Amino acid sequence: MTIQANELARRLDLLLGVEQHPDYPGALNGLQVDHRGPVLKVAAAVDVSLRVIEGAARSGANFLIVHHGLFWGGTQRIVGFHFRRLQALFAADIALYSAHLPLDSHPEHGNNTLLARELGLVPTRPFAEYQGVAVGVAGDADLPTAALVDLLDGFSRRHASQVRCTAFDEGHRTRRWAICTGAGASSETLREAEAGGIDTLIVGEGPHHTGVEAPERGVIVMYAGHYATETLGVASVARRIAEETGLSWDFVSAPTGL
Repeated sequence: MTIQANELARRLDLLLGVEQHPDYPGALNGLQVDHRGPVLKVAAAVDVSLRVIEGAARSGANFLIVHHGLFWGGTQRIVGFHFRRLQALFAADIALYSAHLPLDSHPEHGNNTLLARELGLVPTRPFAEYQGVAVGVAGDADLPTAALVDLLDGFSRRHASQVRCTAFDEGHRTRRWAICTGAGASSETLREAEAGGIDTLIVGEGPHHTGVEAPERGVIVMYAGHYATETLGVASVARRIAEETGLSWDFVSAPTGL
């Protein structure tokens, strides 16, 4: 099946509901860089970086799907590492597609839903709204909190990270949980967790003050790594696109340890 980058991007836009989904202005969801095409192979990665672009090129991919794209800082001069990234994309004829919050919130391919599945948790309600759209998920359980930490740590270590956790009593059980991947710990998510009776909040990362604030709100926070918690969505959509088009795909691992 022969397919061009703009056609593949349109499939992804429709799958993820990109055009209707609110996001930060710098996300610039969708096709960020075109190429001569056609698409030969798909690669997926969490962040666009020079090492990811070079990894995609080595794998033979010329369509790269990422969670964090090129333009987080808004309008930028094409100098320094910005220039080198674009130069590498053009030299390898790689198209770049980015999806941020649409890939966090998606009910099938979203980072939050997929992380819950990794942990054997079943989402039953939304969590962490952004401009009226729920990004995270929440649900009920009854399992030892220490066992959940171990499960999560096993996942994180596969992506060169590890779980850090606010204190909890020995024998504590997780009964109401929520997940907000990436930079999911904030005063806002802690307030929402407290108001919703959430006892365990799983995130990628958060500022120092959340570790101080959480115990006073009665919430245990598990910080599992921003990078680690956002590996799942890009891999899932790349796999889906590969199945639909007959293209092969690879995941380009570039962990930050954060």
